[in-house]
Amino acid sequence: MAAIALTAAQISTPYPNKAEIYSLTAAVAITAGQAVYTNSNGLAALADASAASTLVDVGIALEAAGVGQAVSVLYGGFCAGFTVSSLAVGALAYVSDDAGALADAAGTVNKVIGRVRVINQSGSVTKCLYVEPSDAADFEARIAALENA
Repeated sequence: MAAIALTAAQISTPYPNKAEIYSLTAAVAITAGQAVYTNSNGLAALADASAASTLVDVGIALEAAGVGQAVSVLYGGFCAGFTVSSLAVGALAYVSDDAGALADAAGTVNKVIGRVRVINQSGSVTKCLYVEPSDAADFEARIAALENA
């Protein structure tokens, strides 16, 4: 399992109007590009494939945040800033056993967060991570956590 590298300063969504983004409050210090989940208090914390309880309602932090600060989390849509050029189109991205990180293979618990897809912006074709929309159970958990926050 190899880590999928990222450049935090380049983490962004190329198509924000077509993305599923929610604002949460950080439970821990978060860096842009880290995989986060909504904990039982409705706060964003680092996802970790070695702890199944952290793999519910997983998204990608679009910015850095300190404890108690707001953080935008991408739950569905394209996310630039990850080094995926060497991966095949369609390759899956997984939550890693390293808290907040992504990998090209499953960790202890198999949690796919997205796949490599191609985007074309102004005639420039490049590979990009596409964060898969959360499944129904994840969506229900996110809504419940936000309502109880």
